[in-house]
Amino acid sequence: MRKVKILVVDDEHLIRWSLEQNLKKQGYEVLTAGSGEDALRIVREEQPDLVLLDIQLPGISGLEVLEKVKEFDEEIIVIMVTAHGGLETAVTAMRIGAYDYLNKPFNLDEMAIVIRKALETSELRREVVSLRSEHKKAGVPNIVGSSHSMQSILAMMDKVAKSEAATVLVQGESGTGKELVAKWIHYKSNRADKPFMAINCAAVPATLLESELFGHEKGAFTDAKATKKGLFELADGGTVFLDEIGDMEMGMQAKLLRFLEDRTFRRIGGAKVTSVDVRIISATNKDLVKAIEAKDFRNDLYYRLQVIPIHLPPLRERKDDILPLAKHFIDTYRREFAKQVNGIAPPAERLLVDYHWPGNIRELKNVIERAIILGNEEMLSVDHLPAEITSRVVTAAVTALVTFKLPPEGIDIEEVEKELIRQALEYNDWNQSKAAKKLNLGVDAFRYRMKKFGFL
Repeated sequence: MRKVKILVVDDEHLIRWSLEQNLKKQGYEVLTAGSGEDALRIVREEQPDLVLLDIQLPGISGLEVLEKVKEFDEEIIVIMVTAHGGLETAVTAMRIGAYDYLNKPFNLDEMAIVIRKALETSELRREVVSLRSEHKKAGVPNIVGSSHSMQSILAMMDKVAKSEAATVLVQGESGTGKELVAKWIHYKSNRADKPFMAINCAAVPATLLESELFGHEKGAFTDAKATKKGLFELADGGTVFLDEIGDMEMGMQAKLLRFLEDRTFRRIGGAKVTSVDVRIISATNKDLVKAIEAKDFRNDLYYRLQVIPIHLPPLRERKDDILPLAKHFIDTYRREFAKQVNGIAPPAERLLVDYHWPGNIRELKNVIERAIILGNEEMLSVDHLPAEITSRVVTAAVTALVTFKLPPEGIDIEEVEKELIRQALEYNDWNQSKAAKKLNLGVDAFRYRMKKFGFL
């Protein structure tokens, strides 16, 4: 286990020696410096955990050394020591970043207690920083997308996350992952350790939405039995996600626009003006330009919301992402349901890629979840997919037969039937019940044909 490293900085040799011997007995690794210049060199080279720093030094003063140490590494603990104590000096040292302030002559036992508390505080601070970092990483959703369009969007999102306050409007069909984008931007930004608050504007009655966003005072209306903070107040320092913003009624749009002007508001029934620092990310599956033309959405609010517009393409336009997404959901649900599924059979892959996915990523996620729950094989096959996807096979087959041109010399219909039986068996790894199902035959009728054509 690494020893805690302490640097003693004092221009008096006897004091340095005395402190060095005492601290070594307590189990610390001790470094010493007789000047500010030497102290800064050692700090850069050795990066001590704690510095005992005399204020009165030849050359660079202790306060100057303190300032430069904090510039180099803010986490290094500095305890100031001096024989020339004074309130003004103490205040200055603490303002610059000193942990504590001791006067000479000092009691070694007292110093030991101060050092121990300082190191405990530093350890707790590191744990908090680590936990916040883990929380931030855990909050970032995994957005799967290798297609060119998604790579461009991810690059834009990365830039957007660095802009602290600009409003973002995410547009796209239902199920394309608009809330995931909002969360990704929030948790990748410097607001990540502050709240992310979301509300669906279409799901909350217009009469309640104002209270949900701005809060209300006790007695503001009949059911206001207590004061309530709204989302903007609760999310101060963080992000508010306004989903389905296109469904917000016109009166509420005017109030939101007023809030966006300067990020101030009054609770319903209140007189106090409250100022908050929140980022607004909104989303809609509606065409807001058409809504503006229909007088259903405010033109000025639209331009306020879409300072940074992000358009999410439907899944049918990013086919390169279908199989990576499907495999991502397989990994998620096989762990959740303790299944051994580890892939998708090629025929099922083709169907997934060819399907038009009207419900987008949400529909794909539900299809994979259902398949994992109901299936027991190691590979997801065509049989695990719902009818709306597999029915396309029948449609394709019928289309092929209708467009087939009978050759002038004719064909042997039994040879065609035999070939279909063979393909159905090979397609399903010679599982007779599955092969029969592919040709819409009962098992007995299928086995009869197998015997007829020499497959049994």
